[in-house]
Amino acid sequence: MALIDFEKPEYFTNREISWLSFNSRVLYEARDKSLPLLERLKFLSITSSNLDEFFMIRVASLKDMVHAKYNKKDIAGMTPEEQLTAISAEAHDLVHLQYSTYNRSLLPALKQVGVEVVTEHECMSEEQAHYADQYFEETIYPVLTPMAMDSSRPFPLIRNKTLNIGALISKKGEKGRAEFATVQVPSVLPRIIRLPDGPNGEKCVTLLEEVIERNIDKLFLNYDVVCAHPYRIMRNADLSIDEDDAADLLKEIQKQLKKRQWGEVIRLEIEDKMEPELLKILKQEFAVKEDDIYRINGPLDLTFLMKLYGIDGMDAHRYTPYRPQPVPGMNDEEDIFTQIRRGDILLHHPYMTFEPVIQFVKQAATDPDVLAIKQTLYRVSGNSPIVAALAQAAENGKQVSVLVELKARFDEENNINWAKMLEKAGCHVIYGLHGLKTHSKITLVVRREEDGIRRYVHLGTGNYNDSTAKLYTDCGILTCHEPIGEDATAVFNMLSGYSEPKSWNRLILAPLWLRASFLNMIRRETEHAREGVPARIVAKMNSLCDQEIIAALYEASAAGVEIDLIIRGICCLKTGIPKVSEHIRVRSLVGNFLEHARIFYFRNGGEEEFYMGSADWMPRNLDKRVEITFPVEDQRLKEEVRHILQIQLEDNVKAHILQPDGSYEKIDKRGKTLVCAQEYFCEEAVRRAKTESEKLPERVFIPMEAEEV
Repeated sequence: MALIDFEKPEYFTNREISWLSFNSRVLYEARDKSLPLLERLKFLSITSSNLDEFFMIRVASLKDMVHAKYNKKDIAGMTPEEQLTAISAEAHDLVHLQYSTYNRSLLPALKQVGVEVVTEHECMSEEQAHYADQYFEETIYPVLTPMAMDSSRPFPLIRNKTLNIGALISKKGEKGRAEFATVQVPSVLPRIIRLPDGPNGEKCVTLLEEVIERNIDKLFLNYDVVCAHPYRIMRNADLSIDEDDAADLLKEIQKQLKKRQWGEVIRLEIEDKMEPELLKILKQEFAVKEDDIYRINGPLDLTFLMKLYGIDGMDAHRYTPYRPQPVPGMNDEEDIFTQIRRGDILLHHPYMTFEPVIQFVKQAATDPDVLAIKQTLYRVSGNSPIVAALAQAAENGKQVSVLVELKARFDEENNINWAKMLEKAGCHVIYGLHGLKTHSKITLVVRREEDGIRRYVHLGTGNYNDSTAKLYTDCGILTCHEPIGEDATAVFNMLSGYSEPKSWNRLILAPLWLRASFLNMIRRETEHAREGVPARIVAKMNSLCDQEIIAALYEASAAGVEIDLIIRGICCLKTGIPKVSEHIRVRSLVGNFLEHARIFYFRNGGEEEFYMGSADWMPRNLDKRVEITFPVEDQRLKEEVRHILQIQLEDNVKAHILQPDGSYEKIDKRGKTLVCAQEYFCEEAVRRAKTESEKLPERVFIPMEAEEV
């Protein structure tokens, strides 16, 4: 058999193009007329928010490479400059489709159900115009700060992501060159303004910038306003922190956060009818190229649609909110430690409530037998009950150690505030290992019991965030299994004191040996296939872009291993390559909840192994972060995890299937029983809550067989 080079660039998709494809799948949901109307608005808002972050981080990083004349090619054989060119073309097409969806589909649909977005202030009725003008005078005008640019006043600082109105103004009675002026649309005021109802009782709203633009002449009383148009910029927001020179990481990050407002402008959004003279000034001052200008046919920054999603009296056009159900086998009568001692507990959010995780920390904080609590925090909610419990535990005299990851992107400021609060309460706060971001999700509770010290551990795939736990699908385990407890202690000793134990029991850590472990498990399946033993891999994650892992999957496929990948976002692997990836199937699930769990299955010659963890198969997760992957060893829980994977592989409603040409297609549902995994798990959780004795569905079987799509 001829040797195959599994790392050829043509075998890989560029990660940025793959991410844009993911955002297109989110946009597909906004275009799906079978969804409730306001849910479609929500998805369109999400595509806009996603795109903002993509530009601030990924595009900004590529621009930095180009400026530094860094020409190394990515795994798909593209230089940074080639990637930027490809991204620009794809992103412009995506934005065009966003606004086509908004203007041609969503606005008319809103009007049909009695909601009108008045986007041209000239279209207001007399009553609405009077209301808007009065609102401007009383509420908006006092907040505004118009800024002009002339020989004595330089071009003002335009802050990242803010919406602004640029204007050309000329002195009354004078002819000559118009001057530039700008006003920031205040983010402290609601973007959506409710107007008096229309003539047929329709709910009417307008946007804050429309009211400002309508009254902009009142800001420049001695001038004529030649023209006025909204614009918005995106700056490089990728923090550059030299930890070697940062004596105090907290102070260094605080300093770097301020620089986000001054970063290079990487995208300029303008109203498509903006006058050329006004655009020329913006283009020159922001130093943007033509490819970085996005001409918008509609309101800039569609994230305002998330606010419109909550409009009163429209419940019929939203999904009924799902209420997370109790965890099977758990109850409120016994303390949580007694329940964990009976056996490992699997948590599947948001179908099952996040409350046991909160109670785990809360009860530990007040239990007189608990000696210590140790936890990693990556992203937490604004009013976190877990953080409050940790502070209470410290005040109660317990040893509390908390790793707060200050480098969690866009949560840096929030995490700095939590770190300060926890320190004041008496917690020992640490910021992780030098040069590594701590992304693992682990809590250790050390408790004194009759038979000695016992360690209780929570391990999860998602953050300790009670808000996102209602929106993200994640898994976790509560256990007091001693080998796991020993490993958990070792993890925290490593994080706080740089002390790595000589041996580990069950937990697999990055950047120590997680990469090697996954490669060994993939190659073990490859050897089984070559020996004629049935071999199977199922892996669920957010992203797959690691070249070495993908090459190993290609080799496994070439040997005959059946591989199913459930990948929500980036996938740099290609399917359907003859003799390379013919046995690999990739599906992406985009639904009402954000798929966030990482689950891995290896058939292992019949000795099946299941793992869950915090890491995707990406270089940053495997090499540059502290990540934990943990085994599922209880046979009962293995069946539950198998069930989760099986139902997701049967989804034919929300699944998009990766095609050999790199596109994604929905499954043809004609003549098939519809299976929507997220709806299935919601209904199943409700059924289980009604009867604890219900067994798993008969569809679950051993071993997992390859799904044919």
